[in-house]
Amino acid sequence: MTAELIPTLAPDFGDLPSGTWAVQSTREGGVSTGPWHSLNLALHTGDDPEHVAENRYRLEHSLGIAEPVAWPRQVHGTRVIRAEDLLEAWEQDEVLEADAVFTDAPGVVCAVQTADCLPVVLATDDGEAVAVAHAGWRGLADGVLEAAVEALRIMRPEAEIRAWMGAAIGPEAFEVGPEVRDTFLDHDVEAAPAFRAGPNGHFHADIYALARHRLERVDVVQVTGGGRCTYSEAGRFYSYRRDGETGRMGTLAWIGHLDED
Repeated sequence: MTAELIPTLAPDFGDLPSGTWAVQSTREGGVSTGPWHSLNLALHTGDDPEHVAENRYRLEHSLGIAEPVAWPRQVHGTRVIRAEDLLEAWEQDEVLEADAVFTDAPGVVCAVQTADCLPVVLATDDGEAVAVAHAGWRGLADGVLEAAVEALRIMRPEAEIRAWMGAAIGPEAFEVGPEVRDTFLDHDVEAAPAFRAGPNGHFHADIYALARHRLERVDVVQVTGGGRCTYSEAGRFYSYRRDGETGRMGTLAWIGHLDED
């Protein structure tokens, strides 16, 4: 029987190396109701756990994923963890904290959840390793992308790294206080163009531009994707800033082919 296709975003051909696969789910295609309507993938949002389990099953079945997905407990930090370690902990009924997941094992699926924060897929150009990072502004400022890049380079020191960005809150909607701008500029004054003056001393922040800049500083020069706004596309994406109580999308990445039934 053919699995029902779940709507997803995916890199364009050539965005990631051959043999590397990635998707970001939308809020469409699930069974959740109320503020979590409909494909909420997160257990920590107040949604019915049975609905979340069904949603995860539907997405995984649609993608041909037969093994457990490595979901971390995200804390807006910079910890990067191997997917296999997450899965081993899961077998012991433990979920480890991390905001980026990586692997060089074919068919092992790395994942993060977002609802305005930026998901970034990183892959070595030889198609031998992949990572996915959850980059909210705190983690982005503190270096979660750089940490994920370093994890891949330790495994594949001769490889170049490419990046693809999924949907996140757009600059027109992402209004931040001056302390957020100051945090980024304290790291690097060249981040200033990513902030535009807004009302009441606040700023509009371009999280896509901030991520590109941080990646370019560690020599990740092929960065694609981005440009979608989770806040403004209410029928397509969850947005925590827009709705408060809401669901989460998932961004999944893996190398090699998944099992097909």
